[in-house]
Amino acid sequence: MRFGVLGALGVWSADGETVAVGGPQLRALLAMLLLNVGQTVGVPRLVEGLYGRQVPSGAAHALQSQVSRLRRRLGAAGETGDLLQFGPAGYRLLVDPDDVDVHRFERLAGEGRHVLAAGDHGGAARLLGEALGLWRGPPDWHTCPGPGRSRWRRRPSSEGG
Repeated sequence: MRFGVLGALGVWSADGETVAVGGPQLRALLAMLLLNVGQTVGVPRLVEGLYGRQVPSGAAHALQSQVSRLRRRLGAAGETGDLLQFGPAGYRLLVDPDDVDVHRFERLAGEGRHVLAAGDHGGAARLLGEALGLWRGPPDWHTCPGPGRSRWRRRPSSEGG
């Protein structure tokens, strides 16, 4: 499977077919997990990202329902393993970071900067061009609703900002 957040949120099966993710809450949940692929995201952070600071009663149960729906959607797309795991600290999406466009972009851009610093202008142009080619349009910031949107919109970079 491949996942995209560099543009409208997108999911594609192994054979390239578009996977329907679902409504805004499910898309927001997936976006939060994709931005933190391989890392555990705590339930409080996910709940705040979905509902804002005014958390409705039953939000944790609603999150469990959303996770269950997301698992079914990914499973219906032919994914046989459990990509979405739950542990004591929260939920974690287990996919190769290179299968998520934003993480692939960051890797390629970093490699491009390194190659440019080494003086290989052609190699840098190729890597940076490949990174830029991953963008499919402006990100759909409506995917992450509520006041928590700014947290997902401005991710801190490893370069400090």
